[in-house]
Amino acid sequence: MEFMTALHSTFDDHKPSLFELLSEAQLASLLPPSLRYLLAVATHRHPRYLLRILNSFDELYALLMLLVERHYLKTHGGSFTENFYGLKREKALSVGEIPRANIAAPTHVREALILSNADIWRNLAVMVGLPYVKRKLDESYDINAPRALLGASYTRMPANPTPKQRFMHYYRWFLRHVYPSVNAAYYLSLLAFNIAYLFDNSKYHSPFMWLIGTRMRRLGEADYRAIAALSEPKKGGEGARGGNLGVTSIFSPRVMGERTLDSLKFLLPTSIFALKFLEWWHASDFARQLSKKAAEGIEVPPPVISGLSSLSARFGPGKGGKKGGSGDVGQGEKPGKDGEEKEGAKEEPQIEKPPIAATSLLPIYTVPPPQDSELCPICQQEITTATACQTGFVFCYTCIHRWLEGNHEKQEEFMKGKEGKWEDGQGRCAVTGRRVLGGTEGLRRVMI
Repeated sequence: MEFMTALHSTFDDHKPSLFELLSEAQLASLLPPSLRYLLAVATHRHPRYLLRILNSFDELYALLMLLVERHYLKTHGGSFTENFYGLKREKALSVGEIPRANIAAPTHVREALILSNADIWRNLAVMVGLPYVKRKLDESYDINAPRALLGASYTRMPANPTPKQRFMHYYRWFLRHVYPSVNAAYYLSLLAFNIAYLFDNSKYHSPFMWLIGTRMRRLGEADYRAIAALSEPKKGGEGARGGNLGVTSIFSPRVMGERTLDSLKFLLPTSIFALKFLEWWHASDFARQLSKKAAEGIEVPPPVISGLSSLSARFGPGKGGKKGGSGDVGQGEKPGKDGEEKEGAKEEPQIEKPPIAATSLLPIYTVPPPQDSELCPICQQEITTATACQTGFVFCYTCIHRWLEGNHEKQEEFMKGKEGKWEDGQGRCAVTGRRVLGGTEGLRRVMI
């Protein structure tokens, strides 16, 4: 992306490309919404303490950035986000470039072009004050511009207005008639300076940098040495006089403040990355697919009910019983008479692994699908008043309606003595055990 700028500035290695400056501006624009989102989440949990802070976020954020940006301008020569891209701010030269002096005496050139206190405050006005005013004007325009559609009762000045009402009237008039043109001129001037900077026709990428006489440059070797010297312990002073042997307590307010501000260059980028990652994680379908694939190979065992032996805890139809060898009533089985042998009789198909309810983790009572599609899976008789379930199976209307209501005779007979150990299938498909959305309202008559 730096090909265009490299064509026109082959001799100036310290001039950053336009794309670096745009990337830095985009990173700076991510800070306010990220911090506002984190504060909004915390306010939901503690509204009593944080609601006023959230309502005054713009003002508090401007004060916070005023302190942070002033610290980075004095120590690193650039703003907080410009430091990530290896950029700095310096005074603009009125005599053109001095490449030979930069090579021969970079330290002296740096000291001559470093920002003074007045330059730092002018840059703070552009970096902190201008974005704050722009955000407040945009917010006021979004609120007041649609209200002008309410009619003359909104745009007309009230009779005998107070100074506040008079000010608000002219302020709203400014938002409706003047501010759109001012906003368009703002973005057009930025575009014009960006194009001029891209083709090396201007030293400034922004009209406001031109107004304060400051330009953007890359950090050089002398700059990195000066920044590294700030973290080294100072020699002389009180230590040379034997005051505290040159040892400064880490609990000193000045030391703690500087270290806290310096640690922001590691904390905030990590927080922004984590926030964007979580936003992508919850918005994309990747997380759901990953959890689904991870659960495919996991077979959920039936719950172990306390008080039962290991043999009786094996849920499922046809698993032996407690009384007289007849066993519990299985799925799809009809209770036989005591002492009656079932040899030679046609056994109905059974489901060895019943479905498990996701909430209660109990097995769900279901019936096996019939081998003949003309028979109802519940009553095993010819279907009357065919009714389709959402799962695609067709039942008798009375059978599936009573099954979803939970009062079918098969359910009542099976659930005798099994309360708390099985689910009777109420509200679920009688064959698959899946939940039927809408209950009986989700049934559809089949017209033959």
